Amino acid sequence: MSTSYLAKHVEELKPSGIRKFFDLASKMENVISLGVGEPDFVTPWNVIEASYHAMEQGYTAYTANAGLLVLREEISDYLSNSFSLRYNPENQILVTVGASQAIDLALRAIIDQGDEVIVVEPCFVSYSPAVSLAGGVPVTVSATPENEFKVMPEQVEAAITSKTKAIVLCSPNNPTGTVLSEKELAAIAEVVKKHDLIVLSDEIYAELSYGEMATSIAAVNG
Repeated sequence: MSTSYLAKHVEELKPSGIRKFFDLASKMENVISLGVGEPDFVTPWNVIEASYHAMEQGYTAYTANAGLLVLREEISDYLSNSFSLRYNPENQILVTVGASQAIDLALRAIIDQGDEVIVVEPCFVSYSPAVSLAGGVPVTVSATPENEFKVMPEQVEAAITSKTKAIVLCSPNNPTGTVLSEKELAAIAEVVKKHDLIVLSDEIYAELSYGEMATSIAAVNG
């Protein structure tokens, strides 16, 4: 009898469906993958050159836990210019290795054992597992084709219980591409404020909105 040394909550995690398709595609010829959100070109030369220059200057050691201050200042300027949001780069901005790590760290910081987190589906595959690994309970709410894959505020309200701590939103959405308008985000924000919930907003695709401009829920008057 084999013994598993993995924690129960890790063993209960389901493998990503996307990765299953990757495994199938890797065994096939002449397959064009549309499954990964990454560019189809090599790293631009100006990025390579800047990286090389940084290494020449000795920027290869440990940095501050929050990330380089100059980068945090640039992020602060971006949020100000793009969404009119004001965040202090000294103590309100943390540099992470992508949005997935940011959401994972945020969940670990706010979730106590048994807290519920509303996850709007369809969504990126790591949201619910991240909630579980943080000790929380993911509660899924389905955004349907009938509503253009937009979650309705009444759906969010119906999913809230005395154990609800937070909600994970993604707009522009991965994988549907749906963009919630300022009015729609404000309606959700009203529900969130009413129940004193925390919003984890994944806005990684904000710069890839080619129709309606993406808005941050932090910037709405809700």
